[in-house]
Amino acid sequence: MNPGMPEAKAPKLYLGVHARLVFLKEEDEQAVLDLIRRFSSATRFAYRRLLEGKTREELKRESGPLCRLFGLNTRYADGAIEKAQATLDSARELGQDPRKVVFGSREVFEQLKRKHLSGKALLALKREWKERRQGLLYSRGDAAKKGNANLRLEPRDGTLWLRVNLGNGAYVHALVRTSHPHLKALLQRAYASLPYNVTIRLKDGKVYAHFTWSEGLPPPVHTKANGVLGIDVNGDPYHLALAVVSPDGNLKRHLTLSLEEVDRAPNKGAKEILLWRIAHQVVAAAEKHGVAIATERLKYLRKSKRGDGSGRHFRRKQHRFAYRSLLEKIHSLARKRGVEVLEVSPQDTSTIGMLKYAPSLHLSKDVAAAYVIGRRALGYEEKLPKGYEVLLRDDAFFAHVQGFYGSRLQELRKLKEAEKNPHLRRRLSRDMGKAKAALTLVSSLQGSPGSRKGVTEGRNPSGAHPWRVLRVGLFLPLLGLEVPRDLSPLKPILHGSWEGWKVDSGPHPGGGPGCANVHFY
Repeated sequence: MNPGMPEAKAPKLYLGVHARLVFLKEEDEQAVLDLIRRFSSATRFAYRRLLEGKTREELKRESGPLCRLFGLNTRYADGAIEKAQATLDSARELGQDPRKVVFGSREVFEQLKRKHLSGKALLALKREWKERRQGLLYSRGDAAKKGNANLRLEPRDGTLWLRVNLGNGAYVHALVRTSHPHLKALLQRAYASLPYNVTIRLKDGKVYAHFTWSEGLPPPVHTKANGVLGIDVNGDPYHLALAVVSPDGNLKRHLTLSLEEVDRAPNKGAKEILLWRIAHQVVAAAEKHGVAIATERLKYLRKSKRGDGSGRHFRRKQHRFAYRSLLEKIHSLARKRGVEVLEVSPQDTSTIGMLKYAPSLHLSKDVAAAYVIGRRALGYEEKLPKGYEVLLRDDAFFAHVQGFYGSRLQELRKLKEAEKNPHLRRRLSRDMGKAKAALTLVSSLQGSPGSRKGVTEGRNPSGAHPWRVLRVGLFLPLLGLEVPRDLSPLKPILHGSWEGWKVDSGPHPGGGPGCANVHFY
């Protein structure tokens, strides 16, 4: 066990209340709408100036362009810069060209460019574009200014009002209408003058406000001292695999939760409700066993695109994958309920689970991956079983694997030369690349005695990857699939004999020109 393993830092708990704003006077509403338009324009202006290298201090000062050109006070100007900076940072993180950002939704912009609508549909689309582009007002909270200087909540006579600073010293008031479950917490902040952020937006001709704030998280009650609930999300079949791991690293219990119902949800709202329901089931399981929750720390998932040869069915599975959304809900709910949340490196968790635990403990590959995630969160190293160590010292095994991939590469090259469909040629090119990478990987480990140890992170000081070599050497050449479901045939190898594969006078399940069970597409 590695006592120096870093733990994931729990962020603050963010809460919010969504409400409708009702104005008693039409002139008050028009004044706020004008302020919203000016603030939105100032945000776009600030974005362009940030691209030019202007600093926040230059832009927000009272004599600066935002206050002077758009009639805003310095706090509104600072809010516009904050929103512009967030948009800029988001574009850079996503690898997009910041100069091509479209305020108001690129999707709506592209629809307007097509000019395929008319009548009411066109008017509705134009209104949506205008509201998205010119319908934003934001003010950051400040404890020194009674919660918020520009957009301040004022409870009075059993009702809640929002006082809106128009930026020129004048104020108007709007009635806040909401039945949100966090309304009581918001009222407590308003009475105590605690800070809260306010965002006002237009939608379908109505004005809405979103109040947000952060709170300290309760200290975790269910921690990894009692064990860990490892979670692995899988796209095919679409489900969650859960594994309860005891503090000594042993598997106590495992189960799966289907996500197929999420995939059949009729709309986004129904999908969100189902994801929250599953998050509650997961956290309830952690509370029942008194353990922490451990998930992979995955920043992005590969998304195939049309024409890359991956196939329509496979692309659909990838794009329906609600990995990030589901885990965010599980993390948020767990922290609210005092369940410790740990995030670990996703590197080789599935590979280690399939090679080590699926055959030895008779687990599915997904539950085995969840088990590895749980052990990794507890700090345990994954050492290579003795049978695999023997295999990686067997020159006959390396010759067998190299012969298989050499033959596969030749066959794929012939198929590509004969194939006329460009999409299938791309797929064959991708498979050829995989075969070449497998040969390179096998060669990197062959003859390097210092690289026989496999660790939790899937790597070692020598730079070789024994777990990955075992994956390319055993799955496709011997099992006939890149991701096999039945891993029980690996059990003899775990006990030290890979010759157990040759059960009759025929060829091995894979390898060489006479390979069986391996089909080229």
